[in-house]
Formats: sequence, structure tokens, C-alpha cells
Amino acid sequence: MQRKRLTAPDITASKGNRRLVVITAYDAGQAGLAEAAGADILLVGDSLGMVVLGQEDTVSVTMEQMLHHAAAVTRGSGKALVVADMPFLSYQASVEEAVRNAGQLMKQARVQAVKVEGGGEICPQVRAMVSAGIPVMGHLGLTPQHVAALGGFKVQARTAIAAKRLLRDAMALAEAGCFALVLECLPAQVAQLVTRELPIPTIGIGAGASCDGQVLVFHDLLGLYEGFQPRFVKRYAELGRLAREALTEFAQEVRSGNFPGPEHSFDMAPEELVLLLSSLEES
Repeated sequence: MQRKRLTAPDITASKGNRRLVVITAYDAGQAGLAEAAGADILLVGDSLGMVVLGQEDTVSVTMEQMLHHAAAVTRGSGKALVVADMPFLSYQASVEEAVRNAGQLMKQARVQAVKVEGGGEICPQVRAMVSAGIPVMGHLGLTPQHVAALGGFKVQARTAIAAKRLLRDAMALAEAGCFALVLECLPAQVAQLVTRELPIPTIGIGAGASCDGQVLVFHDLLGLYEGFQPRFVKRYAELGRLAREALTEFAQEVRSGNFPGPEHSFDMAPEELVLLLSSLEES
């Protein structure tokens, strides 16, 4: 019997009991594969701008694109909690806009939660979304939507002052109602401290082994993305290389006439072929 889909309260309750597996997904096929592998959370990340849409960063991703891909992931899954990133400027401008756009993702894409980047400055939005019945996951550290302000993709909170500020932001997000928090590109010691102090689970990506869970991008862990590879990525397979080899073999066989072979073709019944040829001769 298929177990029910995980909920945001289930994820919060997992803290201290089990480690969370989080994998990004951008379509129904990827969702099914990640869920079958045991993912607790499928994150429809705005990283789709880079690994799927060929953009330079995540800033250009639109609400329409997120709705399209998030809906596909939801349709392709049945057990994991589906969380969708809220794209750049879909929640920062006002509380009302944040609730409206998050509501779109819940109603149209049927996700079970949304994720936002930022600290204390977005707590009013988080409170409003949670009050509206929308579960919210936070994201601190390297926040890709702020890459221009951060000066690039760099490890964050390397100083004691910056680490204390990040901890304050993390506590504020938890108090505002976030059910979990992504920590990206932080010194392992800082992530360990935040994880210890927070009542909600932390999900690390480039933040050491002490977090309550870990997330990687689907294309990164399977070797499907040939762009920049951060230090924290572990490639568990090289499917990109295998795909290129298979596609090259297909192209060669088409050009040589070796594909399709008889085993890939369909035959007409002999008597029907005779009738066809005789009718053509008569005409």
C-alpha cells in the first residue's frame, strides 16, 4: 500500500530522528526517479534556470517557468514532499505579493511548500504565508538570488560577526514559522552551530555533515551538468558521458544504414502485400 505523502510537519518532526534526503527535480521523470531512490523532499529549485534552461544564474527564472516545472514534478511524485523555489522578486517586494505568488504555486502547481531566500528582512512575508496556510522553507548562506550583491558564488559566514548574524537570521526564520532551513556554502562549524540551536531541521549543501539532511542538484549528482562544479558536489554517476556515447552511436548507425534493422521494423502480411502490388499494377 502506498504511504501517504510526507508533510511539512513530518519534516519538522524528523529533527533528531532521521537524516533527510533532498534531491532537486524539474520534471515528472526526474521526480519519479528521485522518489523511487528514497528522497524525502523533491525541491523544484530555481537552479532549473542553469541546469535546464541554459541561463547564467537563477535570477532570470520566472513564475511561469516555476509553475510549469513544479506542476510536472508534483504529477510525477506521490510520496515525497514537493517544495518549489519562489523565483527572484516574486516575494521580496511586498507581503501581499509573496502570499499571492506562493498561493499560485500551491493552487496551480499543487506543491506542498515553497522556499524563500533571505533572513530577518523577509520574516514578515514568511509569517504571512504561514498564516495563509502555506508551509515555508528558508534558505541562508550562499543565496543564489543574491549573487550580485554577494559578489559571486562564495562561501558565506567565514567571520565570527557574519556567523552570529546568520544564526540570528536562522532563529528569526524559525520563529516566523519556517518548517526547515537550507544552509548553503557555510563553514562546517557554523552549520553545526546553527543545526544545534535551531528547533527545525537544517538541510545542507556545501555546509558539512552536521546538518539534519543534505540536498544536491539532480544534474550535478548524476553527472549531467557540464558547467561549473562546486567543491561540495559529489558526482555519483557520469550519465552525461554515457548519454553522449549512446547518442553518437545512434548517429553513426543512422548514417551507415545499420539502424533500423529488421528487428526494429514492421512487416505487412504477405497476402496483403500481394494485393497491394497487384492493385498498383492494374492502376
